[in-house]
Amino acid sequence: MYWLLWDRTIKQPVERGKQMAKTRVAMELGMGSSLRRGDYTQAAVRALKDALWHNSLSMAEAFGFAKEAMIVDVEIAVQHPDQVDTATVKAVLPYGTGTVTVTHGGLDITKPTRNRAAGTSDKTIIAHAAVLVSFDMERQTSAPTTAGARV
Repeated sequence: MYWLLWDRTIKQPVERGKQMAKTRVAMELGMGSSLRRGDYTQAAVRALKDALWHNSLSMAEAFGFAKEAMIVDVEIAVQHPDQVDTATVKAVLPYGTGTVTVTHGGLDITKPTRNRAAGTSDKTIIAHAAVLVSFDMERQTSAPTTAGARV
């Protein structure tokens, strides 16, 4: 899977020279499917697990945060977003506080009816997941340097 580092979005000023920022430290991508049941939630859960389980990121420890301090934003894309149970998807997250957003995307692939077993769906569902991991981090703003100044 893929991951990216250091995307910053400033949330609020804290004190002079310092600011708190929701700082993205990783992005993980995954794909999941429901081959027989036509279950959008199942495909979304599999996509999220694909993104999470293929990586072992130690970002919390690297920055000195508890794992519970992670802010995890999950974006799921399927053809019928209204058929995804976001609480079930969110329950997959092992740490931190999370949000799940479902948008239109992914793929529905129609199956030929002559090869379909009784009781199975007429389509294969593919879901995509993006997992954005962030922390609230304090940053110093740049202070004017005195290098080369005459005293």
